[in-house]
Formats: sequence, C-alpha cells, structure tokens
Amino acid sequence: MKILGIDPGLQRTGFGIVESDGHRLGYVASGTISTLEAPRGDLPGRLKIIFEGVREVVERYGPDCSAVEIVFVNVNPQSTLLLGQARGAALAALVSGALPVAEYTALQMKKAIVGHGLANKDQVQAMVQRLLALPGLPGKDAADALGLAIAHAHAAGSFAALAQGGPLQRRQHAQYRKGRTY
Repeated sequence: MKILGIDPGLQRTGFGIVESDGHRLGYVASGTISTLEAPRGDLPGRLKIIFEGVREVVERYGPDCSAVEIVFVNVNPQSTLLLGQARGAALAALVSGALPVAEYTALQMKKAIVGHGLANKDQVQAMVQRLLALPGLPGKDAADALGLAIAHAHAAGSFAALAQGGPLQRRQHAQYRKGRTY
C-alpha cells in the first residue's frame, strides 16, 4: 500500500510517499511544493499552486491513501487562518483524486515516529532517515510528511483489525441511569 503524507503550509507544503508491506516500510518519494515565487499578497495564486502540486503528486505516484496533519492553533489567529486555507487546498486536491484521507496531529505523528510528542524537527528528520534507511536527512517539511505517512502505515493496520472485529456493542454493566454509558 502506498501512503501519501502531506504537511500543509502556505509557503512550503511537504509531501512524502512510503510503501507499506506489513511491517516493512519503503521510501518512494518526498519533497516540497513551494509558493515562495508567487507574490506574497496573492493568496488565491498560492492556494492554486498547492492544489495543483498535490494533484500532480497524486497523479505521478498513484498512492492508495493519504495522511494530513491537523492544523494547530497558533498564537497569531491570522497565521492559523492562512495555514487552514493551505490545508484546505491540499485536502481538496486529495479528495478530488478520490483518495481516502486520515488526519493526525503533530503530537500524534511525533509520538509515533520519535516516541514522544514534544520532539523537535531535527529528531523527526533523524528518525525518518533511520526508519526508511535514507542516505541523508530529508528536508524538514518532507520529513514531517514522511512521518505522517509512516504513522498512518502503523495505525492503518490497527484500524483494519478493529474494523474486522465487528460493530461495537453496548455493555449493559457500564450504564448509568437513563442509558448513559461511560
């Protein structure tokens, strides 16, 4: 299964593709989609670059599914809104390519890759390099995207196993009055 990870950003959107075969992971590709050449005030133009860049990656590599980082709230609300729009452009490109999309927070990805959620970018880069046996460090945005793809490769197996277990049943012994459960 090929998994595309996307680390959205208005200036640089990272992408990374890994191939998962059971517990084995293989590196396919990674890079960044840069909007730095577009005029700084041209938000629609930048969003178009992100959308078309993600679409091109999907068409070129044909991933089976995708994982995108969930936007966190910055101190500056304007930055959060802009980042959310870049994320929306990437999501629209993925969905228009009929890809299933999983979402993970940066904390979840870092915990899955490094072992703790407060890892810095250098630690994520080093662990991604080690996990995928890369000859050098990937770029910071590409490393985050590859980390999302790796996290999804590990989580997807668990999700599939849970889905095969059947629907969840209410436990009668775990009910409060009026049917509320804990």
